[in-house]
Amino acid sequence: MNEDLIKIRRFLKERLQRDYTTLHGHEMERENVRQLLLRTAELGESNSLLLIGPRGSGKTTLINAVLADLVPSADFQQNTILVHLNGNLHTDDKLALKSITVQMQLENAANGKAFGSFAENLAFLLACLKSGNKRSKSVIFILEEFDLFCSHHNQTLLYNLFDVSQSAQAPICVLGATCRLDVIELLEKRVKSRFSHRQIFLFPTANTFETYLDRFETLLSIPHEKELKQAAERVSQLKLLNSDELTIHRNHFNPAKYKFNKKYIESWNNSIAVLIDDNKSAVVAALQTFFEIDKSESFLKVLLFRLVAQLDPNSQPRITAEQVCEIIATYTVDPRVELLCGLSVLELCLVIAIKHHSEIYDRDPFNFEIIFARFAKFAKVSTTMQGIERAVSLKAFERLRHMEMILPISSVVGKVQKDFEMHRLALTYGQINDAVQKYQALPTEVAQWAQSSII
Repeated sequence: MNEDLIKIRRFLKERLQRDYTTLHGHEMERENVRQLLLRTAELGESNSLLLIGPRGSGKTTLINAVLADLVPSADFQQNTILVHLNGNLHTDDKLALKSITVQMQLENAANGKAFGSFAENLAFLLACLKSGNKRSKSVIFILEEFDLFCSHHNQTLLYNLFDVSQSAQAPICVLGATCRLDVIELLEKRVKSRFSHRQIFLFPTANTFETYLDRFETLLSIPHEKELKQAAERVSQLKLLNSDELTIHRNHFNPAKYKFNKKYIESWNNSIAVLIDDNKSAVVAALQTFFEIDKSESFLKVLLFRLVAQLDPNSQPRITAEQVCEIIATYTVDPRVELLCGLSVLELCLVIAIKHHSEIYDRDPFNFEIIFARFAKFAKVSTTMQGIERAVSLKAFERLRHMEMILPISSVVGKVQKDFEMHRLALTYGQINDAVQKYQALPTEVAQWAQSSII
């Protein structure tokens, strides 16, 4: 049993971290990119396209999934050269050009020539590209973090790539991926005029909560032997892709090396299904909250990885409902409530007094005098808050202002004594009530006073 759990934990970790080709949803967008690359590889068409979407929406996964589909084709292998560039790695055109030369295997074509300047390197690369014809190998440029290439000097690389793609010489396809919605505005006029203006927008695929629950169960379940073999075949097809990420994927994520006990797999998968079986369960309610925070699959995978990482044969052999709810709670913690829980009892009493004043007078502004008078009434009948001096209370009130729990009203004209300066509450009543409930060792009478303004 311990060995099976260790295998499951390793398998799930690798799938959540390194499965770069399994795409769910985006069928139409995927087919559009696939047809674009096929026309470049088979018909010699030159194209340019931008994939635009928020981080975690599946842009890179979509590209890798399309390439994993096309690579097994003998025609695609023979007719295509893949060049991967990343704006975070290739921070200027000189580095990008050097990487292109290596990935296109053009070092031998230089015949020992020594190129000193960027212009000479670029001229050599363009000459190699433009010397081709319709029967030449197609070159597919994949530019991750495309918006960062727009910050390069004069956008020389982008200009020349788009210029070649517009010409009827060598067939090339420029495929960019970015999270900047305004990326077109970042292009210079001369670059923009050579771009095809093809754009595909990607958004998180989990449009419904039911789909989200299905992804939760699928990602935590162990596939059967047939599905593992299919995944192994998909991984083996990646050996021709020229990408560091996919090399890592191929070397580490190989489902064929896992052999699970069938009975243990069934038991594990049943335990995952039980977690979300009841629509009114605590896990479903917690996942609903998590879904409202972020619908992307990448965000869900972070949560699932934390769950899997806590698996332990000795103490945590299964993922439990309590564990799911506890981890999700860390994402939904209100920082203002945590800040309130760190206040002194006196400061919290002043916040409670402000809350009562706001409830009675419909959030009217207040000053220290008003709040201290209300607090003093409570202190007279309190056994723990008696004898607190006015100066100490004023200092606590000023600290609340410094922490921006109360904000001064800017419309006040002229200098006003700080005791009489008007403020407004910057907290919700719910935040204050939550803090009172979570506050450690809060006197009972203070907690009771928070529930009722009658003194």
